Amino acid sequence: MKSASSLTRRFATLAVAALASVAAHAQMKVGVIASATGPTAVVGIPQKNTAALLPKQIGGVTVEYVVYDDASDSTQSVALVKRLLTEDKVDAIIGPSGSPNAMASIQFIAEAKTPMLAPVGTPAVVLPMDDNKRWVFKTTQNDDLISEAIVGHMAKHGVKTVGFIGLNDAYGESWYRTFVPMAEKVGIKLVANERFARTDQSVIGQAAKIIAANPDAVLVGAAGGPTVLPQTTLVERGYKGQVYQTHGAATPDFVRLGGKAVEGTVMAASLMLVLDQVPDTNPAKKVAQGYIAAYEKMYGSKPATFGANVYDAGLLLQAAVPEAAKKARPGTPEFRAALRDALEQIKELVGTQGVYTMTPQDHSGFDRRGRELMQLRNGVWQRLAE
Repeated sequence: MKSASSLTRRFATLAVAALASVAAHAQMKVGVIASATGPTAVVGIPQKNTAALLPKQIGGVTVEYVVYDDASDSTQSVALVKRLLTEDKVDAIIGPSGSPNAMASIQFIAEAKTPMLAPVGTPAVVLPMDDNKRWVFKTTQNDDLISEAIVGHMAKHGVKTVGFIGLNDAYGESWYRTFVPMAEKVGIKLVANERFARTDQSVIGQAAKIIAANPDAVLVGAAGGPTVLPQTTLVERGYKGQVYQTHGAATPDFVRLGGKAVEGTVMAASLMLVLDQVPDTNPAKKVAQGYIAAYEKMYGSKPATFGANVYDAGLLLQAAVPEAAKKARPGTPEFRAALRDALEQIKELVGTQGVYTMTPQDHSGFDRRGRELMQLRNGVWQRLAE
């Protein structure tokens, strides 16, 4: 007669095999919310387009994507998040595109205990970490990583005073709180601090105050289309100092719409904008090339780097779903909890923009391999040495 422990091990083995068999025929749903219309459309369009490139099969799990456009409106983002959670019954959400939209959604994804992969700029979606934000994973570089490179360039080039003009939302506020202490630490004094709305058509008043303060440099803390207006206004009004942008300006539209007024801009962002200048030793280069080639084949044009934020979300899911499927069936609370845990345990995952290593305290996971310093020269971004 077999011992009780032997029988227990056999039943456990059979249970695992049965679960694996179920997972091999399982289907999970992933919601995607992108701002394909409205003020954030230059960010949202490549993100929505990239959803078509996400993996349809992960291990033995078939993946269905439910894609919505929130029209750059936070209220619509929340309504769509609720719909995805209660009606579509998704196992994960990728999006929304905008920082305010994502911030407004956190409470609801946490209540539903469903992971959200947020392709947004503000680190406030994951920091400071708490019981709600533990369900959020961020697929863009945190502001401090980008700000470090910008402040380093300022110090290296003798900047002593700086003006700041940022969005009057979570993105702009996060950048102000991150950048100013870093700048002051190296002896750079803030002499002007202005805000504007994503929908504003004029920032003449703000630009006049900055010019009156006569800073050596100006940092624009904005994302997508709104990055252009402050810089063009400053230049048109005669400002001659150095203008810096955050990684929120990493779009073809920034160069196209800004024209000569944005020449000379210095920015830190992902390697995709200067991919041909990045050494082959950078592990993300090959992944980024693959993404760009797939996007071009489907749409006939190169993607803005914001699309890569969604593509990397797919890579994170590819790594985490098989682990979660070992523990529970997709479509269940247990699977969603296991998926969150698996995402948090990802180590050295190479994406299009850098390498992800998640921890319970860090749900962005980028290090310095996730940024490049660059300057716009003759309409083309040129890689700079840090």
